[in-house]
Amino acid sequence: MAGLAPLLAVAELGRVLLSPGPPDRAHVWTVVLAGAAGLLVRLAFTGASAGLGHVLDGEVQLGLRRELAATLGRAPIGWFGRRRSGELARVAGEDVDAVHPFIAHAPGELTAAFVVPLVSLVYLLGVDWRLTLITLVPVLVAVALVPLLMLPARVREQHAYDAAMGRIAAAVVEFVQGIAVVKAFGGAGRAHRRFVAAADEFTEVFTRWVRGVSAVAAGMQLALSPPVVLLAVLTGGTILITSGDLAPADLLPFLLLGMGLTAPVAALGHGFDDLQAAGRAVGRIRAVLATPPLPEPEQPVLPDGDRVELRGVRFAYDDGPEVLRGVDLVLEPGTVTALTGPSGGGKSTLVRLLPRFFDPAGGTVLLGGTDLRDIGSRELYRRIAFVFQDVRLLRTSVADNIALAVPHASFDDVVRAARLAHIHDRILRLPHGYDTVLGEQATLSGGEAQRIALARALIADTPVLVLDEATAFADPVTDRAIRDTLAGLRGRTVLVIAHRPETIAAADTVVHLENGVIR
Repeated sequence: MAGLAPLLAVAELGRVLLSPGPPDRAHVWTVVLAGAAGLLVRLAFTGASAGLGHVLDGEVQLGLRRELAATLGRAPIGWFGRRRSGELARVAGEDVDAVHPFIAHAPGELTAAFVVPLVSLVYLLGVDWRLTLITLVPVLVAVALVPLLMLPARVREQHAYDAAMGRIAAAVVEFVQGIAVVKAFGGAGRAHRRFVAAADEFTEVFTRWVRGVSAVAAGMQLALSPPVVLLAVLTGGTILITSGDLAPADLLPFLLLGMGLTAPVAALGHGFDDLQAAGRAVGRIRAVLATPPLPEPEQPVLPDGDRVELRGVRFAYDDGPEVLRGVDLVLEPGTVTALTGPSGGGKSTLVRLLPRFFDPAGGTVLLGGTDLRDIGSRELYRRIAFVFQDVRLLRTSVADNIALAVPHASFDDVVRAARLAHIHDRILRLPHGYDTVLGEQATLSGGEAQRIALARALIADTPVLVLDEATAFADPVTDRAIRDTLAGLRGRTVLVIAHRPETIAAADTVVHLENGVIR
């Protein structure tokens, strides 16, 4: 409202100065001061609104990212394996960023879009109601075109646009992450073609969407453009002035405030796509936030011992075929069990049931005679540690990577675990030893990363240890040293996926899993 004061002041000055007779100086100065005061008030409130909006936007984005992190932290780990990392990265990054215009800008634009025309209408109706209606014609035409942007076909095209963007993001992540392997086996052309196909699909979707909305958007912009508004005002004003129904001085407010009627609506139209994009982004964020967490027991039960038992375990991914079909297996405390079998036989799925990355579709997995679903997750991870072939190291110091499961561990404990994993000497050769930040100051090989992960599991000192070919990238000497280390861990229950004869020979029990069944 204060922003209209300068325009109203100019319009009122024009009417006063163009009226017959000498102007009222006191009235003129009052109008001038009122216009100047309105301008200052508008600047003050605009600054406050922008500042408050951006502060609130920062708080909301921080809250969303924290809630997303908490939700993903509670989600079953197996849930991540069925989703592309690029899509999740987009939700936590681009989609959270997309709420910026909705919070920081939309409130002010929406307020202006309604308040400015309303106040202008009240003033103009007081001058001449007939010319007011004529001035509203371009605005009504633009508003009449808005529903055409919300047709079901346009909504489908917008969702297709978002989906195509998600596929491009996933293709980029997969292409970059796998570029070394792809190039090594001469598949760079095929991988590049997959990315190009995703980009071409996006181009088709985007072109179809733009063709659908361009005519309507152009019509709205034309109707709200200053030349069209001025043409409508001047045409109506000329008719009324020549007929003697309007004083020439009264045309000035319509020339000035006609822009006030259309500018906010035009600005809102420009932000319409941002608002729709924010709405769709919030929908995707809500979908992730709605991810059901790993069920926690209402009254957790403590296991009695460390005996691991699988009874009639069955499991399938989503609606696919069963990967495990009635598996019965017992891991006695203090023994090493080697799990062998062909690829795709269900070995990795079975070992992931022990740390409860998934819950079985049928049967039960027990620890100390207690169903894993009745054990609280904190207690479960105090009893079961796991090292898988696909190792993930954090962008932090080596010491922090090792002490991930035991943040309160002393430096001596970290070094002891590193020695047991036969990675201590390699760490000392890093630029800053145990304080070296991985990913920034140094990069480890696959075998070295596996030994860091093994040290991470050893420092947790859990009675049950699960290894998924955790020394696959180690050289023969290191592999032998690690096997000797594991053999020296008396009292621990160890389940290891094994392919090397040495590992199988050192096990107390060998289990062959094929087609989801123990042979």
